[in-house]
Amino acid sequence: MILSLDQGTTSSRAIMFDLEAGMLSQGQYDIKQSFPRPGWVEHDPEQIWESQLAAARDAISGSRVPAAEILAIGITNQRETALIWDRVTGVPIYPAIVWQDRRTAEQCEDIKRQGLAAEIAEKTGLVVDAYFSATKLAWILDHVPGSRERAERGELLAGTIDSWLIWKLTGGAVHATDVTNASRTMLFNLHERKWDERLIKVLRIPRAILPEVRMSGGEFGVAQAQWFGAEIPIRSVLGDQQAALFGHTCLDAGSAKNTYGTGCFILMNTGTEAVVSTHGLLTTVAWGMGDELYYALEGSVFVAGAAVQWLEEGLGLITGPSDSEDKAREVEDSEGVVVVPAFTGLGAPYWDMYARGAVFGLTRGTTAGHLVRATLESLAFQSRDVIGAMEKDAGMPLTGLRVDGGAVRNDLLMQFQSDILGSEVTRTTYAETTALGAALLAGLTSGIWSREELESFNKAEKVFSPQMEQEERERRYGAWKDAVARTMGWEKHEGRQ
Repeated sequence: MILSLDQGTTSSRAIMFDLEAGMLSQGQYDIKQSFPRPGWVEHDPEQIWESQLAAARDAISGSRVPAAEILAIGITNQRETALIWDRVTGVPIYPAIVWQDRRTAEQCEDIKRQGLAAEIAEKTGLVVDAYFSATKLAWILDHVPGSRERAERGELLAGTIDSWLIWKLTGGAVHATDVTNASRTMLFNLHERKWDERLIKVLRIPRAILPEVRMSGGEFGVAQAQWFGAEIPIRSVLGDQQAALFGHTCLDAGSAKNTYGTGCFILMNTGTEAVVSTHGLLTTVAWGMGDELYYALEGSVFVAGAAVQWLEEGLGLITGPSDSEDKAREVEDSEGVVVVPAFTGLGAPYWDMYARGAVFGLTRGTTAGHLVRATLESLAFQSRDVIGAMEKDAGMPLTGLRVDGGAVRNDLLMQFQSDILGSEVTRTTYAETTALGAALLAGLTSGIWSREELESFNKAEKVFSPQMEQEERERRYGAWKDAVARTMGWEKHEGRQ
């Protein structure tokens, strides 16, 4: 059996998988987020550990499999969330600062003013932003009295959530992270495959507190017998979006996955080449196996499921997300209506924080069905924007899109996604793709599965093939791009600042 630990932003989950990658049992506990000030988001590290331990114990007991028969543990985690703890006592010196936290935005602006953005992008593949871990760690060291001096003396340890779980599971024997999580810190040099000494110095992170960087599929020590009744080796660690990519078995260059949540997280495998984006995408490590790193391009759609939520809570046009497909099917098509849900600006490839949402093409005949359908279509249009940028950056075509998340149950949306991409869209059988990815990599590392076997596990539940004519596809997409152009810079227009 493989035990997968899936530590997320709102809950800690654990799933037991059998040797056919079938889900045997699971445990799950919610965790609390704290918002001490506007823009601040924190977690209690001890609650993260205790909830993850309890979830794992529930999954093991539910499977009725003795701990001694568990071959390996795989870990996947919320990325970018960072914390610092005492090397001896294991007590965190401050709450974990969550990836959503914006308190270091001004520090990031200062880094840009120093002219470091281009160097950071070239070395790490990232843009300078409070989203990533480095400035969070620096903030803790600056605001907890005496901590910077203690860090310099080697009395403290720092890491992302994977490092915290590894350290706790191994009883403090291993302080490590994997290449995917390291690549989200703004400190990891993609080309040299190690912490960048200059960036560490510039961003004021003492080298002594950082974890050892290891391959995603590899040995991360042994979970002590006191936790589960037997020692269990930890053999995979992946950030959550990379784990989803692996769980979708997007193992070849050109394959991609889209997770439809509040926003959309889209990753495309670019193989063993770290492709530098010229379209505002992130270059990130997909995973590391053996002595090889595999890379991905990552882009995010800010508003996806949140647009459907707006239809329900803001406009009252639907009674819930599941009602959106029925309402949209009341009309044959959107009849020229285009909804641009730029409620918080536009992300890749436009990057316009001053854009605002708009509805175009309204006529007297426009109904609620047209608005709902056009809103659903906006998710597909935005996803094509990002995937199109990925294709240009990588110099390779999309070979197929695998999808997960709440919105993928909507057949109308998935068919339109296939139509507007001109590519197959595959909805897979597993909803828990993140946990599956960690389990598959742990099994591959343990030698129980071959790479070819992995592709047979997360089978297609339904494949959507494009039915729209090329001319119609480009006409519809052209109308979308025209609408987007008209929303850009809205807040900057005279009289609206």
